[in-house]
Amino acid sequence: MKLSFSQEKVIDSLENILQNHKLNDTTKVNLLNKLAYGYSSFNIIKSDEKALEAYALSKQLNFVKGEGKSFLRIGHNQIKKSELDSAELSANKALKLFEEISCQSCINASYICLAEIAYYNNDSNKAKGYYEKLINIFIENDDKLRQADMLNNLGILSYRKGDFDEAIVFFKKACDLREQLGREKLSLGTLNNIGSICLNQGKYTEALQYFNKCLSIYRKDNNKRGIATITYNMSAVYYELKRYDKTLEFINESLAISRELKNKRNIAGCLVNKGAVYADLKEFPKALDYMTESLSLSKEINEKSEIGACHYQLGDLYLLMEQPKKALEHHKSYLKISLLTEDKVQICQAHVGLARTYVLLEDYSTALDQAEKGKKIADDLELLTQQKLAYGTIATIYEKTKKYKKALESHQQFKIINDSLFNNENIKKITQLEYEYKYKQALDSASIRELQLKKTVTASNKNLEKSKQNYLWAIIVFLLISIVLGGIIFYLKFTNIKTKAQNIEIGQKLLRSQMTPHFIFNSLSVLQGMILNKEDKKAVLYLSKFSKLLRITLENSRDKMVPLHQELTAVNNYLELQNLEVSQSYLYTILVDETIDDSLFEIPPMLIQPFIENAIEHAFKNQKENRKIDIKLNYINKKLICTVIDNGIGINAQKQNDKSHKKSLATTITSERLKMLSKDFKTEGKVTIEDRQKYKEQGTIVTLVIPYKILIIS
Repeated sequence: MKLSFSQEKVIDSLENILQNHKLNDTTKVNLLNKLAYGYSSFNIIKSDEKALEAYALSKQLNFVKGEGKSFLRIGHNQIKKSELDSAELSANKALKLFEEISCQSCINASYICLAEIAYYNNDSNKAKGYYEKLINIFIENDDKLRQADMLNNLGILSYRKGDFDEAIVFFKKACDLREQLGREKLSLGTLNNIGSICLNQGKYTEALQYFNKCLSIYRKDNNKRGIATITYNMSAVYYELKRYDKTLEFINESLAISRELKNKRNIAGCLVNKGAVYADLKEFPKALDYMTESLSLSKEINEKSEIGACHYQLGDLYLLMEQPKKALEHHKSYLKISLLTEDKVQICQAHVGLARTYVLLEDYSTALDQAEKGKKIADDLELLTQQKLAYGTIATIYEKTKKYKKALESHQQFKIINDSLFNNENIKKITQLEYEYKYKQALDSASIRELQLKKTVTASNKNLEKSKQNYLWAIIVFLLISIVLGGIIFYLKFTNIKTKAQNIEIGQKLLRSQMTPHFIFNSLSVLQGMILNKEDKKAVLYLSKFSKLLRITLENSRDKMVPLHQELTAVNNYLELQNLEVSQSYLYTILVDETIDDSLFEIPPMLIQPFIENAIEHAFKNQKENRKIDIKLNYINKKLICTVIDNGIGINAQKQNDKSHKKSLATTITSERLKMLSKDFKTEGKVTIEDRQKYKEQGTIVTLVIPYKILIIS
């Protein structure tokens, strides 16, 4: 498990102090509780162990504050594990202990924990009561940082109720307070919340801007919980844009981290959204599996919001499968849960989902009633996606009931909203965001430095006497020239790097193009010999296999990377072809280690075949029987290793027999390619050739370390 350097350093330091601390006293309790907090962000089990150890020692020492802190940490961990009843019990025990010793800061911490539990239990009023109580305490103590935290939490409650305007007011107040204190980094969660509102309102470009800003900082800090949240939200943006490849990329990342953190709530959310993607792709069995798994997990942790989301997606899935009766059951369940949680966005989705279901059931009166209810909420909250679905459904209802004028009016509204969501300008902006975000960050940083420089020069200019102004102007000119020269140097370096990359790519294409005619030349020579010897049937069979192999080889030679299984197919076809050339065939095996999924690995083409060709041409001189070639692929220490082993005369004997020491053209080209590929991929790529005599065996062993990429798929 990878930690950020600072996090790892702090935990190691605390563990060392604890190990050297021999006394069972309050200091040891505090150390254990600090470690419990440190581990909680990435190892819940370890965190619980430290907290329980702290509690046991606190009880022994009658150290009430230590007991309370242990209970509170356990409570927070139970929230992450979605054990809400246990969490509330732990938090209340902590609160009671803190009240006994009148520790206000600890009491506040207990209120925060209880408010979070109330939020996840969908008791918004109870959560709001705790947050408002805390704001009053923090205002009285002039604690602006904690005020900002509570304002953010109130914003989340308003967001859940569908009062987006009030939510944004709370969020912006929280950001302003943190900015006053120079703690803008603490506003990342708040910016994520604003991005979520933009997502619901169909403002996808703005949503991605907020999410990208958060994600870049979370990645830098290796904040796994933050990364899991943001990648989950970004997957939702790309889902609405029908960019399913990007959707799955971000969902899979969020799901992997959530599993690592044992965050069942996030796991359930990722699974149901993954199911929604496969439903849109018409892969219904796979979609149903993911959604059913999510529903089961959501019920296990009693997470009502996620249970509702599962019913909504299952309802939509059954609509796509043209099973409206099953869809109706799920959409009714979704509406019931949404009304219970008072989540207006979900209530809107439920009404629109029911409307679409009743259309399939041909109950147009009920469908229109549900669609109008959904449209009203969507209009009030400016939920563009739901407005689009509502107007589209209403247009369908009027068309079915032959009210064509109203159908046309609704369809026109549907088209206006759809165009606003998916106009070319928005799509272009989103694409730009994907490729230019990091560059813009660097540019903004440079602009800030330039502005600071100008301010410094202006301030200095006012303080200098007139007699020194010429000197100041000289400095300004020098600085401006430095900036211009720096820009030119940066541009030249960038151009140079780009040119080198292009040269590497061109070089690899040239080398691949050299190998393809070399292979064709050899094969045509063999075919010519068969025809001249009047081996007609053999020539026809050879030509059939040769054309198949040639097609694969030519296709592979055009690509920079090819799937491993495709390259191995080409190798197998090549060996089959070689067995047709000679009367005495070769025994060969191609073994792929079970740790390698050859459908996920991509490698540069035409790397393995040249060494097999070399073995066939040189290894078996004067050896007519028992000719073996074994190809093995292993994945060891993140290296993809291919070995080509023959039982021929050995490389040393080959060199002695070949007095001219002429090297194989194909193997020479491949060695050159590996050098270039190593630079291009910034990974190890090399070839070593050894005589098996050193292992008291006969033959040659070629070991290839192949540069590769692993595809990420669901």
